[in-house]
Order: sequence, then C-alpha cells, then structure tokens
Amino acid sequence: MAADAGTLAFMVGCAPKTFAAVEEALAPMARVAIHAGPAGAGQAAKICNNMLLGISMLGVCEAFALAEKLELDPLRFFEIASKSSGQCWSLTSYCPWPGPVESAPSNRGYEGGFLTALMSKDLKLAQEAAARCGAATPMGAQAQALYALFEAQGYGQKDFSAVLQLMRGRLADL
Repeated sequence: MAADAGTLAFMVGCAPKTFAAVEEALAPMARVAIHAGPAGAGQAAKICNNMLLGISMLGVCEAFALAEKLELDPLRFFEIASKSSGQCWSLTSYCPWPGPVESAPSNRGYEGGFLTALMSKDLKLAQEAAARCGAATPMGAQAQALYALFEAQGYGQKDFSAVLQLMRGRLADL
C-alpha cells in the first residue's frame, strides 16, 4: 500500500555516483530516498531503523494497555501523549488504538500495514547484526522476543501494532 501511495522511505547503500540513478528509479514509490553510505549501509540503516520502530511501538502499546487498566480514556491518553513528551511516530502516525489516527491499521482490524512476521524478521536480523559486531541491544532483543511470540501465536499476518491486543490480554478480539 505504501509503495503504491509513494510514501516509502528508502535507505540506499551504493557508490555516491550511482545514487542519483537509484533515487530516480525509486521515486514512484518513495516519499524520500536517503543515501546511507557505501554498499551495505542501506541494509544497516533499515535494520537499525526498524529495530527502533519495533521498540517504540511496544512502548506505545504498553502505555495504552496501562492507561486502560488505570481507567484513563484511551482517546484522552492519545490527546495527552501526542502533545507531550510521549509523542513519537508510532503514536501519532500509526496509533495502535483504534480511532485517533484514521489511516492506522488499528482502524482496519490490524489488516494491511507492516506485518508482524516482517517486523519479527527485521528484529531477528538486527539481533544477528548486533551479535556479529558485539553491540549491546537488550531492548531490541526483548522486542524481537515479543514479536516472535506474537507471530508464533498465529498473528504473523496482522499489522505489528496489533501486539497491543497481546498486552491487553485481548487476543480473542483479533
């Protein structure tokens, strides 16, 4: 869907002299194409970015689940968090709670969007890369474990924001 809409962000690893041609080829699908560095840098940027996204979404989901348990209206929580220090892309562009962000997969039964199976794959790649270079990524490891669990429970084809329902104890709602 994002490719058709031309809203993808591409991280490109290539020789500087090649980037303009790559950027032109990606233009129909891209909101932005960024030269990340030499060959391989695009993949490195993608797995780092997606690790950050996976971790961020889990934090947003945990916050919504806690807000609900504390009897804070989820829409009121969204209003507060989106205008204060909790504001982030996972909240304001891709809210896992149905309602506040019309275009979010949460408003389509978590269909479409970025599949849990793909997030799980990307987080596994990030953990493998971290192990190869000796980087400490404990939050990335926890995120990978949670998404792998969610996928193993049969939700790999749901959008990755559906992990909110795992945290709410509401998997039957999926």
